[in-house]
Amino acid sequence: MISTVATLVLDRVSMFEFGVVCEVFGIDRTRHGVPPFDFRICGVRPGEPLASITPGLTLTADHGLDGLRGADLVVVPPPGATSGFPAEALDAVRGAADAGAIVLSLCSGVFLLGEAGLLDGRTCTTHWEYVEELAARYPAATVDPDVLFVDEGALVTSAGTAAGIDACLHVVRRELGSTVANTIARRMVVPPQRDGGQRQFIEQPVVACTSDSLSATMAWMSDNLELPHTVDELAARASMSTRTFARKFAAETGTTPVKWLTTQRVLYAQQLLEGTDLGLEAISRRSGFGSGALLRHHFNRVVGVAPADYRRRFGCNAAELTR
Repeated sequence: MISTVATLVLDRVSMFEFGVVCEVFGIDRTRHGVPPFDFRICGVRPGEPLASITPGLTLTADHGLDGLRGADLVVVPPPGATSGFPAEALDAVRGAADAGAIVLSLCSGVFLLGEAGLLDGRTCTTHWEYVEELAARYPAATVDPDVLFVDEGALVTSAGTAAGIDACLHVVRRELGSTVANTIARRMVVPPQRDGGQRQFIEQPVVACTSDSLSATMAWMSDNLELPHTVDELAARASMSTRTFARKFAAETGTTPVKWLTTQRVLYAQQLLEGTDLGLEAISRRSGFGSGALLRHHFNRVVGVAPADYRRRFGCNAAELTR
C-alpha cells in the first residue's frame, strides 16, 4: 500500500513528467473514491526556484530531502541531465530505498538511480534515445530497450514521456487495485493500462488502413471478452487481410492482438475479483479464459500474484475463491 508519495525535483526538471506525477498522486480525488496521498515535492534547497527544461518556467520545492524519509513511494522525474547529480540527493534516494520505499523513475530519471547504485543486478528501461548510454554506464544492470516500463518490485523504471503515465498507473493498480487506477485514469482521460511489455518505438512504416475500422474492432473485442477470437476472424471484422490487421494492430498498440486481448481479459478479471464474489471458474468464463487454470496462469504473469491473493487484498469482501 502507498499513502505517502515524495517526488524528487532537481535543476532543469522535465515539466511533463513532473506534471504526470502531480496528476496521478498530487490531486485530491477522495470524493471519487481514491484514497488520499501525502504528496511531497522535495528538493535539495527547498524554497529556492529551480529552472525547468522549459525556458522561462521555474519550480519551487516545498520540502527538503528529508521529505523522502518515511515515503512509501519515491518518484524521480527526468532531472535534465544524465550525470552530475548532487551527492546529497543520491544519499537521500538510496536511504529511502534502504528503508523500504518503492522507487519509480520516469524517462532519464533512471540515471540518478544508477548513480545511487540501485540498478545493479536489476532489469530497467528508459527512453529509447538513452538506452545505449544507460547500458554502457551501468553494466551490472540489464537494460530492456523495447518496453514501456519494467517492474522489479521495489524498483520501477519507465520509458519516456507518456510511458510515465503507464508506469504511475501501474504502481497504483499494483498497490491499490484496479478500481483506484481506473478512477484516476478516467479523470485523466487516458487508457487505464497499457501493457508494460509493449514496444516504445516502431521504426518500420505500416500499410495504410482506416483507424476507425480498427477502433471499432477493438471496442467489439472489449465488449465480447467471453467469446473465442482468432486473428483471422478479427481481421475479417475489420475488413483487412490478416497480415495487414496484425501490422496495423502492432503499430497502434505496440503489441499483438492476442497479447492485447489477454491483457484486457486480465483487467476484467481484476474488476470481477474486486467487485463480486463470483468463483474463479465463473470469472474465467466471463473474462474469456475458459478455465480457472488458464486464468491463474495469465493473471499471475500479468499482475504478479494469484487471483485468490489479489481478491484477499483488494476484494469487497474476504470470500475465498471457489476451487
